[in-house]
Order: sequence, then C-alpha cells, then structure tokens
Amino acid sequence: MEWLGTSTNFVMVVIGFGVLIAVHEFGHFIAAKWAGVRVDSFAVGMGPVVIAFRRGIGIRFGSTEGEMRRRFGSEAIAVDPKRLQEAGVDETEYSLRLLPLGGFVRMLGQDDLNASATSSDERSYTKAPIWKRMVIVSAGVICNILLAIAMFMIAFLVGVRFDAPVIGSVGPGSPAAEAGLQPGDRILTIDGQPATTFSDVQIAAAMARPGTALSIVVERGSGAESKSQTLAVTPKQNAAAGMLAIGVAPASSTQLTDEAEARPFLESAMQRAGFWDHAAREGSSSWGIPAGVLAATDGSPPDAAKFASAFQGAQLLAVEGKPVTTFESLAAAAQASGGDPLPTRWMVNGVGDVDVALRTTPTWQALQYTEKPANAPLDYELGLLGMAPLVRIGRVPEESGCSGILREGDVVLRIADIDGPRQIDFRSSIAQHAGGTVGLRIMRGSTPVDISAPVSREGRLGVEIGSAWEVPLIARPFDTVGAPPGQPTPVRSCQLMPLSRLQSLEGTPLANWNDLFRAAKSALAAQPNVASLALICTPPTPDARPEPCSVDLTASDRDALAALSWRPALGPEWFRPAEVTLNAGGSPARAIALGFHETHKLVLMTYLTLDRLFRGSVAVSQLRGPVGIVHIGTRIADRGVTYLVFFMAMISVNLAVINFLPIPVADGGLMVFLLYERLRGKPPSPAFQNGAMVAGLIIVGMLFAVTFYYDVMRLIG
Repeated sequence: MEWLGTSTNFVMVVIGFGVLIAVHEFGHFIAAKWAGVRVDSFAVGMGPVVIAFRRGIGIRFGSTEGEMRRRFGSEAIAVDPKRLQEAGVDETEYSLRLLPLGGFVRMLGQDDLNASATSSDERSYTKAPIWKRMVIVSAGVICNILLAIAMFMIAFLVGVRFDAPVIGSVGPGSPAAEAGLQPGDRILTIDGQPATTFSDVQIAAAMARPGTALSIVVERGSGAESKSQTLAVTPKQNAAAGMLAIGVAPASSTQLTDEAEARPFLESAMQRAGFWDHAAREGSSSWGIPAGVLAATDGSPPDAAKFASAFQGAQLLAVEGKPVTTFESLAAAAQASGGDPLPTRWMVNGVGDVDVALRTTPTWQALQYTEKPANAPLDYELGLLGMAPLVRIGRVPEESGCSGILREGDVVLRIADIDGPRQIDFRSSIAQHAGGTVGLRIMRGSTPVDISAPVSREGRLGVEIGSAWEVPLIARPFDTVGAPPGQPTPVRSCQLMPLSRLQSLEGTPLANWNDLFRAAKSALAAQPNVASLALICTPPTPDARPEPCSVDLTASDRDALAALSWRPALGPEWFRPAEVTLNAGGSPARAIALGFHETHKLVLMTYLTLDRLFRGSVAVSQLRGPVGIVHIGTRIADRGVTYLVFFMAMISVNLAVINFLPIPVADGGLMVFLLYERLRGKPPSPAFQNGAMVAGLIIVGMLFAVTFYYDVMRLIG
C-alpha cells in the first residue's frame, strides 16, 4: 500500500473527505430544519451503518432503527412526533456508514430513488413551498463553496508554495518553441489574466479553445536588462498528457528532488553525471562523493538507505566557483562549457560540501517524424544529422518481470524483426507484444546476446530506457524529417544501414556520439558555410570495410547545427521546481479576497474542464476518481497540513460544481425538477423521475468505473 503514502496521510485524507461530505449534507440538513421539514436521517458515507446516535437512545454500533421498532412498533419516520417528544427521543438519526463515498439526508416524503414515495404530512418535503425546497437542495453546494473559501483563507494566511511561472525548458518542436518562448522567461499574463503560478500557464493551455492562439506576455532577462515581450502561442494536443499543452516545463531550483519515487532513478542519473567515478584531487576534497563515506571504495553508488539520507534536500551551491540560486545558472555554464565537465560544489547531508566535476551532454536535434507512428507517445527522436542512437536499458527494478533477464547498460540491437530500433520502434514493439514475450538481441559489453523478455498486460517491460550515446552505432536513419512532405536529412544520400558503426567525421575519430557532436560543431566553426562533411561508417555486414560518404548540409541544416550547445548531464527534472509563495501577508481581509478569487477561478475551471472534455481536448483518462484523489491527497499531505487544507478546498469546490450539474441523481437534477414544477405547476411524473434517476445512476456508475480504472492503472503503471 505504498502508493497510499503513510498511514497517517491516508487517515488525514479520508477524514478530510468525511468533513467535506459532512458539511455538504449539513447544508441540506440545516436548511430542511429551517424549512420545517422532518429529517429522519443524517448520514455520512454509504452502505451499512457503522455507528449511530439518536438523542434519547444514545450511541449504538449499527443503526438505532432496531431500538425504535422495539420501543414504538414501527420504523422511526412513521412514529408520530408527539409520541417521540413525550418519550424524549429525537426524530433524527445521525450515522457514520461503511463506505466513505458520499452521504445523504433522508427527509419525510423525499426519496431520490423513488419519486412516488411522497407524504401528505404537513412536515413532509413535498408539502414545503417550492422556493424552500430550492433552498434545501442548493444548501449543500452553498456550504461546500463557503467551506472552500474558509479553507483557502486559512491556507493563504499561512502561505502556500507553488511552482513559479518561469519557463525552465521548452520542448523541441513544441508550440512554445515555434512561438519563440525561451528557458528563463517569466510569464506575466495569459490572454490578459495574470499568471501567478506555473499551474496558471498549464491550465490556460489545457482550457484553450482548440486552434486558438493564446497571447502570452513574458519578461525576458533580469535586472536593468529585462524587457517584456508579447508572443502568440497556439496549444496543441499532447498525446501523453491527454490535453492541450504548449510544451514548456517549470524552472528548477538548485535543490535536488526529495520525492521518494524518484530516488532510484536519481541515483542512476547522478552516477551517469559523474558523482561517484572521479578520482580524488590533491588536498582534502575530491571530484565526487568521497570513497568510503557514502560510496564503496570502488566508486560505486551508496546503498539505497544511505543515498536517501544523504540526498534528502542536497543542494547545488556553486558552479565554477560562483554561487548559484537557480538551475538556469548551471544550464548557462554548461552551454558555454564546450562539452568539458563543470566544477561544481554541493552540500550533501552527513558529508558536508563536496566538489563534483559534473559532466555535460549535447542538446541533440529533435528529428521530427514526417509521418508519426500510430499511438506513439512522441513524434520525434533525439539525434544528429538524421541519425539517432540505439536504445539503452537503464535501471531494472527488482520487481520488474525482466529482473535477471535484462541488465542496466544493455544496448538493444534488435527487437522482434526490427534491426537497429529507434526509441519509438522499441516502444511500439513492446506494446504489440502485451501479455506475452518479445525477442531481443542485445549487446552486453561487447557480446551480442539473444533473449526473450516478458511484457506486461499493459505493454511494458518495467525497465528504464534511454539512449546509447556511448556506443557509436546508429539506429534506423531518417530519410526525411519535419512536417509532410518532409525535408531530406543530411545523411539521406549515404543510404546508411541500421547498426552501422560511426568511424570518423572530417578525419576526427568517433568513439561515441559526443565525439560526433564535437566534430560537427568544430567543422561548422571552422567553415560556417561548409556544404558537406566527410563521414566514414562501417556497415553491419560480415567482413565489411569502412565506407566514406558525403553529409550534405543546407543553410537550414547549418543553422540548426549552430543552434545546438551543451547542457548539464543532470537535467532540471532532478531538481525541485523554483517556487513562489502566495500568502495574505497576515491580513485577514487579503486572505478572504484570495479565498474568494481562488474559489471563483476553480469553479470556472471545473466547468471549462467539462466543456473541454466534451470537445475532446481533455481526455477522459485525465479525470480522477476517489482512488486517484486519495493518492494525490496522501502525496500532498507529505508537504504539510497547509497543502492538505488547500487541496481539500479544491476538492470542496469540485464537489459543489459536480453536485450541481443537471444530472438527475445529483442536486442539480433535483433543482431542474423543481424549476419544471415551478413553471408547469406540477412536478414531472413519478415514472419520468424514476427513469431519470436510474439513467443518472448509470451515468455516475460508468464515470466511477472509468475513473477507477484509470486511477488504478496510473498507480500500478
């Protein structure tokens, strides 16, 4: 049950849900009492009664109905109020039920699932004036809105941290890249609305009308050199996210991520970035974590427990001797490094300050598919000059079905019947063999090995994959890239075979892809208008000899190559986001204003989400059901009670909006029936109401089933 977080978090989230439901039902209850309607039951949860209270009977495990039948000879709601009053027994039972999935208030003459269950009693629901019944029906939603405002006020009085509206990275070929957005840009407004957090940017993109450009004002530069600029960005559907997006990620701080789920992958990333395998320098410091302190004497990473303890909040302090406060400073230093390792200083728990020669890696070209493969999560491969590297197996978790079959560092030479598969070839082949096995030829060290790997029912191997930049072999080369009909790639005329080995470029020997990148950049720097580069490759055939070919460069090819630079081997995804704190500055009035603003924004966003859901720009798979909400809630609770309060306020708003939709089984459906009765002078027929209620239950049940499925798939996937 690790996915539910700690047991304390789980209990807190469940209690929070109970409070939201109780407040909603309390709204109906107090309004019914005010309207003079007899209330038989006030219940939090659904299903069997766990514990109940009725004044005059006391607390009981299970319902008090049995005791009422014993004393009065009938169910409680049928007992005359005078008899109850004389016996000192309250007419209302308050109960907590087994399933925390809802709640209800049972009133005399009102039954959501049986419209014919009316009553002629003067205190029945149906005898109350229509306007009072409208108050009763809407009171639950109103209470949820008021609760949300109050909870937002509390959160803003303390202060809540959010991702700052600063761009950390721009996806290759994304709408943001096409519009000219750059890392480091601070987004000020979107379509005239202020962007106070990065989520404002994501929400605005997801909620945009398909095909409509957003006007985004950014601040570029810092200090006296900063200036504002207005850009038009048209969001596009992101298949992986299931919604419209512009292709940007938030800026990062200098503190490493503290998410437990990321630690195993972070350890591998730090290993590749050079944290453990540098020799000690003269003096007391080293170019990595000192051997024997956290790592073994052979320079291997520490065990999981030591790693988690040491790197919980570890922070980058300086780059090239200069203090840094954002990841972008590290990125800028890497860009100017020419590919050399960067001298960096880190604060590590239990160790102190350590020096690490952080490796840099090229910013590779995004080779965009002219015809994107069906169901592919991305439409590009990373590579250079029309060539892409082979697939490299990363971390293989012990719980993976491929544990003991695949190893970290294996390079994929073939999958199924595809030689030299690209990343998308690899993923597609795995998906096609879901629930079975797939044949792989891998290179382990320098030895080819044939294996059969099990594939989960979801179409996954359960391993981390990356690119084999250290191996000078090419995957299937591209003939064209870009939008149809596509632009010929520089290596198209070479007619290279998959698995060809890179030997040299312009006379420079190539031991890996970084050498290819350096050689290409050096050739362009020496001759800015160079028309072709001399490439030598060895085909993957027996007794093959190196063969020369000409890599032809157009002006756009040279421009694309010139734009490439270097980046840190430890990317921004491994650092905590740069954050901004929203608070009321201790002012209750300001907290109230912020509470109203956040509630209003979320109400609009919820309705917009439903609109975009029907338009198809937001996928059903992005919705969250009870399981998904509890999962998110337990993770948010790790950040503190303030964040849990803020999260519960958001859920309270969503509960209010969803409950007031015109679905027969919801409060909104009951309000529609009341409006009909007001206009026609009589309610809809019991048969129609019962049929509508059944249809509403089916809709809600289907929605619950779908969201439950996607919630579980997200957790186990």
